[in-house]
Amino acid sequence: MREIETKYRVADLDALLNALERAGVELGEPVLQDDQAYAPADWDPGMPKAGRTFCRLRTQDGMHVFTTKTPSALPMECVEHESVVADRAQMHAAVLAMGYVPSLRIVKYRRVGVVDRMLVCVDLVRRAGVFLELEVVADDDRDARVVQGELAAWARGLGVDLEPTSDTYDTLVRAAGEPEGDRVE
Repeated sequence: MREIETKYRVADLDALLNALERAGVELGEPVLQDDQAYAPADWDPGMPKAGRTFCRLRTQDGMHVFTTKTPSALPMECVEHESVVADRAQMHAAVLAMGYVPSLRIVKYRRVGVVDRMLVCVDLVRRAGVFLELEVVADDDRDARVVQGELAAWARGLGVDLEPTSDTYDTLVRAAGEPEGDRVE
């Protein structure tokens, strides 16, 4: 599956929530997502990500989900594989055994809604701020640029102040400064 998305920094959370309600988006309650990101051992921040596979181990509501993401050359598009795992500590050890290194811990509260097969996420990311993510999972050969254009048009239609960004949460959190202890599982 390909994940195609757009992301926006949110200036006014209340204005966004009101606009989403007017647009018919019913957001769920906030859930805590605790993500440990992993990078290939020979990769450093600032290096290109396209074509490299990265991993994430997420815990949400007591469930652990392991994900790999391989970004394409187009920002905000990647091939994704995901599976529930029974034991976070054992999966962490397995990822290390495969040669990946823990790169960053990302903690956020996420509210999710769905509109016309588009996932709408409002994220409060520790140290990075508030973001709106619009995401489509494609199992076909649709042009990602066209899909991103449609997502951007929908976001503009909300009529709120949104700042587009193609940075991933690991990049945004890293730029905000990483306190000690947030790096390792």
